[in-house]
Amino acid sequence: MKKPILRTLPVVLALAFGSGWVSAQTAGTSAQGSSTQPSKSSASDKQKLSHADKEFIEDAAKGGMFEVQSGQLAEQKASDAAVKSFAQRIVQDHTKANDELQQIAQSKGVTMPDKDKWSDRREMSKLQKLAGADFDREYAKHSVKDHEKDIKDFEKAASKLKDADLKAWAEKQLPVLREHLAMAQKLPEAGGNKSAASSGRESAAKRSSS
Repeated sequence: MKKPILRTLPVVLALAFGSGWVSAQTAGTSAQGSSTQPSKSSASDKQKLSHADKEFIEDAAKGGMFEVQSGQLAEQKASDAAVKSFAQRIVQDHTKANDELQQIAQSKGVTMPDKDKWSDRREMSKLQKLAGADFDREYAKHSVKDHEKDIKDFEKAASKLKDADLKAWAEKQLPVLREHLAMAQKLPEAGGNKSAASSGRESAAKRSSS
């Protein structure tokens, strides 16, 4: 009576082993499928940026690099305390903005540029050759001109950008850029106080003549 039981035991073990092996293979295949799914989703997310949005990232990144580099130069070379203080603020704000833009670019699969614009390189070369009041005057005047252009570019971009993250970043920078422009215009070296001084002299002349 015991022999039939012994004969069927290997068959039962083989079936059990086979069932376990199939389950393991099924689990492994399922695990592999689930692990590749996020990468496909991530890859599709990186394709969402339009060409115009990518161009804005590149232009904004290059402009931000120049602001930081020229500001750092002004921190070292400026002779006027107001210009030096303004440069410190520029470096602080634009470094923060650049870091935020880089995070957005990386999340969209966009590589940040490693070179600035040719016009900015030319301006940096000019600033490096100046010293004292000449440096202060050139840096202040260029800061006014540069921020006037940036505000126009960011206002246009904020209304036309397709990506929500990029649009929110551009809108966030506008109040900061406007504040920078107001600060730059008040620097004596930028000519911001010349008109006030001129009108004051005219008023004094009128009073003395009367």
